[in-house]
Amino acid sequence: MIDVQKSFDTRNINIDQVGVKNIKHPIQIRERCGKQQHTVASFNMYVGLPHQFKGTHMSRFVEMLNEHEDEITVQSFMQMAEEMIGRLDAESGYIEMTFPYFVIKPAPVSEIKSLLDYQVTFISRIDGQEKNTMLIKVVVPVTSLCPCSKEISDYGAHNQRSSVTLTVQANRFLWIEDLIDIVEKQASCEIYGVLKRPDEKYVTEKAYDNPKFVEDIVRDIALVLNDCDKVTSYTVESENFESIHNHSAFALIQRNKQHEDKSDKKRIV
Repeated sequence: MIDVQKSFDTRNINIDQVGVKNIKHPIQIRERCGKQQHTVASFNMYVGLPHQFKGTHMSRFVEMLNEHEDEITVQSFMQMAEEMIGRLDAESGYIEMTFPYFVIKPAPVSEIKSLLDYQVTFISRIDGQEKNTMLIKVVVPVTSLCPCSKEISDYGAHNQRSSVTLTVQANRFLWIEDLIDIVEKQASCEIYGVLKRPDEKYVTEKAYDNPKFVEDIVRDIALVLNDCDKVTSYTVESENFESIHNHSAFALIQRNKQHEDKSDKKRIV
């Protein structure tokens, strides 16, 4: 049969990304404790289309995804991007997989266990100039308490729930839980699924004793990442959903440690 997608296109315009978006597919992710977690991911899969081709073969994206029914690891996910550009005769490719990831968290005092969900995204991209790049993004809910409110008030201080998004590129393996831990330890306090009254007392007082501006949160996380040899680049952003304003506070730090290290070496020379 005639392959219309491969027919010649006369407009002489490359397409940067073309493919399929928001495909739901079951996956298995290995937890730090060694267990397997079953969840459902939403996939975006694109390739670059050279100007001479009219279209790409959309069905091949879905076929390839259905062949990966076993555990998807960081390594196998990167291999999927390489496989994708091979099947579609492309020079560049992009796969994004977003899924809810559940962690069992014991309450700080009662130690009652409950599940807390985090949004996790794996991103794998290849272009004609660089090797396969893998990014891991986690969205972590935390509590922040305003240092200014605590300083000027006779009693109490306003706090809010914050959403911290951490995106990293690593040169060695990192557990999802490792990234979650980095974020939660730098917040005023962690968030839990279930809290009894002794737990609520604990988290309220912990946040009060550990006030953080949105600027403090991203800077403290950046300090940890700067000292982590496994992380080569990162973006950390925090959105604090203000409890006394009808707007959010926001801060972002982005750093490519490899480029900065090279710049430092040049200055020393």
